[in-house]
Amino acid sequence: MGTQRVIQGTVVSDRMQKTVVVSVERKKKHRLYHKVVTVTERYKAHDDQDSCKLGDLVRIQECRPMSKDKRWRVIEVLTRGDVADVAPETIGRDFDKETQVAPKAEVQG
Repeated sequence: MGTQRVIQGTVVSDRMQKTVVVSVERKKKHRLYHKVVTVTERYKAHDDQDSCKLGDLVRIQECRPMSKDKRWRVIEVLTRGDVADVAPETIGRDFDKETQVAPKAEVQG
């Protein structure tokens, strides 16, 4: 068996059981224009203890296929993320109550 790749990235989803989606960014120079482009790849990784949360910086290692999409395993959590668990519906509630909707202009014709 060859060497297994180890990469690090940020957890962008933890909604599945024992699975997290890790986003890994890398810089790549464009072949023709020589501009540095950021390439983002998303990997599904196995999280045995369900310890990873949204926004965590994790290190993942290549492993045997565990499902159709899962070929990576979480080795360690490097830093914990500071992502707030606020539902999008509750963010603008107070703002909506304070604002008034202007009446629609009547169409003349």
